Amino acid sequence: MEVSFKTWILLISTLCTGLTAGLCFTWSNAITPGIGRLDDLRFLQSFQAMNRAIINPSFLIVFFSPVVLLFINVFLHKGTSKAAFWSFLVAAIVFFIGIGLITIFKNVPLNEMLDKVSLEMLSTIELKDLRETFEKPWNRWHIQRTIASFTAFALLVVGIIYTK
Repeated sequence: MEVSFKTWILLISTLCTGLTAGLCFTWSNAITPGIGRLDDLRFLQSFQAMNRAIINPSFLIVFFSPVVLLFINVFLHKGTSKAAFWSFLVAAIVFFIGIGLITIFKNVPLNEMLDKVSLEMLSTIELKDLRETFEKPWNRWHIQRTIASFTAFALLVVGIIYTK
């Protein structure tokens, strides 16, 4: 049995969305609470190291490809059931806003701000201030990404169920 282009797009976009949801969930439920227990210097050093390590081709492809693939999927499923089409459309919009836009306009600027700082040169008070400036806003926006990626993934599953 030959698999159609439409099926491949749906499969790849669903897998990448699911991987992104899993990454966001794990980050929210294990990584940030774990490093949140560290002192200011070690917390900021850990975040700098993770932010630098995560920027790699595998991450970038998995994390950002659904921004495009989900809209291609919507276009390819215009002729399917209304429930599938609308599930796919809402999934694409939620992912675009909740992952694409929030990442680019909220989390990345915070990451870049942190990356530019030579932490070892800061006083204890400066480290505390930097952490307060970074941690709460970053986590707040990341929770939005976690909710958006999970919602998009769930909507894709619903759409698959209703695909004829």
